[in-house]
Amino acid sequence: MSDIELASHLMRRAGFGLRHEELLELVKNPYEAIVDNLLNETDASWLGDYMVRRFDNEASGMINVPGTARTWIYRMISTSNPLQEKMPLFWHGIFATGIPKVINGRVLFDQINMFRKHGLGKFDELLIHLAKDPAMIVWLDNQENHKDSINENWGRELLELFSMGVGNYTEEDVKECARAFTGWTIGNTDYMMTRAKRDSDWPYGRIAYHFEYKDDDHDDSTRTFLGETGHFNGEDIIRIICKQESTARFLSRHLYHFFVTDEVPVPSWQDIEPKDPEAIDILVKAYFDSNYDLKEMLRVLFNSEFFKSEKIRYKKVKGPAEFAAGVLRLSKEFDVPTRDLIPRHRQIGWMGQELSNPTSVEGWHEGQEWIDTGALVERINFASEFLGNKENNGVKQIIKNIESSSSGHLTSAEIVSACLMELGDLLIDQSTYDALVEFSDSVEGVSEKISGVLGLIGSTKEFQMA
Repeated sequence: MSDIELASHLMRRAGFGLRHEELLELVKNPYEAIVDNLLNETDASWLGDYMVRRFDNEASGMINVPGTARTWIYRMISTSNPLQEKMPLFWHGIFATGIPKVINGRVLFDQINMFRKHGLGKFDELLIHLAKDPAMIVWLDNQENHKDSINENWGRELLELFSMGVGNYTEEDVKECARAFTGWTIGNTDYMMTRAKRDSDWPYGRIAYHFEYKDDDHDDSTRTFLGETGHFNGEDIIRIICKQESTARFLSRHLYHFFVTDEVPVPSWQDIEPKDPEAIDILVKAYFDSNYDLKEMLRVLFNSEFFKSEKIRYKKVKGPAEFAAGVLRLSKEFDVPTRDLIPRHRQIGWMGQELSNPTSVEGWHEGQEWIDTGALVERINFASEFLGNKENNGVKQIIKNIESSSSGHLTSAEIVSACLMELGDLLIDQSTYDALVEFSDSVEGVSEKISGVLGLIGSTKEFQMA
């Protein structure tokens, strides 16, 4: 794999893909430096919050829940460091929280911001922030978890879906976990539940709930959890969870599933071994060696031979949100955020992933389950609509780049090769390549050939995969 092909592979997995000219700039640095920059740099130039307030104040105020999603979509398509948005997408699929119970868009938005801020930090610290997150508290009913009447929803899902996986704890562990989180609730609950249904003065829009620890509602009795005994509070429980080998393996498998290649759905993990047990072992070691540091786990993952292997290239189905974000970054439909992001949000939902509205507490079943007949049609139409539109600024630039690269007549083969290069140095199989050349031969006009080929490339297997 050449340097530019490897960089393209990395940016499809760690981001939303890059155009050829961006990749050329990237590979001026060694691969390891590219990885370091991805993990360490922040998007210091981000002015999107101000742009949203200026051009889409409805979304800025979170006056309705979809405003949360379209503000996030704008961040995905405009950020200079896509890993900063890819990580919240990763955590959103695991710590699934959504509209039906939370309702308040501002609260959901704050959770995504929390993932953005802490999603590359220590796993134990992230879980503590999650336990204090008002959206999660409401989603899993921990405001109803009292010392005299426990609610097990949060305690159960923390163990089953967020850290260890089924089969690694007992029902008694669930109960003791729930007791440890009694008193972790929303402050001034009655007032906040009423007030949050209203809008404050523009431009602030919806107000959020806030976390409060109520000592008088906390069960401080001695408890035994995962073999340890003591007066454990929530932080202690998370500390014990993060020491477990099962937690390291569960998290490692999630990272492999999201960044490397599609695994079977999570509910099957209890019965089906990982595709690459050695890779999981490497990530588990990185987990413990770094004291649960997600950034270091990803550094090991991106620099590993199993990640660089050509065997896993184009073997991972893009989720609808990352797929759409990649298309919109290429087409450059949005220079500024506008209400036109509303139909884009809806289209992503039609592909099977309505942001801030996961299908269940398990999140979405990803990988090949993203693809069914209806979703595939929506994906193909989406890519064709925006990559094949000569009026979009990104498409205009691609056409200009290709036309200016040749001093003479461009053959259909040259056009197809140039389009594949412009869209991120994509590699496709020979039969698909031949079909694109045949299509180009049937079209009159160079710009029409280029836009048509771009639209068709969006329907290829390789473009739909990462």
